[in-house]
Amino acid sequence: MDDEKYLVAVASSDGIVINSHFGRASFFYIYEVDEKDEIRLKGYRNVEPVCDGGNHDDHRLQETLAGLADCKYLLVSRIGYGAQAVAQSLGIIPMELPGEIKESINELIKYQKIQSLFG
Repeated sequence: MDDEKYLVAVASSDGIVINSHFGRASFFYIYEVDEKDEIRLKGYRNVEPVCDGGNHDDHRLQETLAGLADCKYLLVSRIGYGAQAVAQSLGIIPMELPGEIKESINELIKYQKIQSLFG
């Protein structure tokens, strides 16, 4: 079991489901998972979408991910390989995990516990 709190950034257009592509998201909901695996909404962060009609802006990509660097995980419906690599270089673990937000975060918690068994 993980003995620390961590933050999860979630790409959602409605605050109910993870349904936004990373590059098209204009804000991210920020959730905290505590030591008891309780999930709390901490707020949200506005960003300028990284993608413009199929093209992406490298500066906005760096800026958006730097603004999420305190988050351990980034949950999205889709994310490109380049954005994944930049996120990982900043210590953020990106995951394509569409679905209802709380259910998806609970799946993330299960995943993390399984990974810790192999740690």
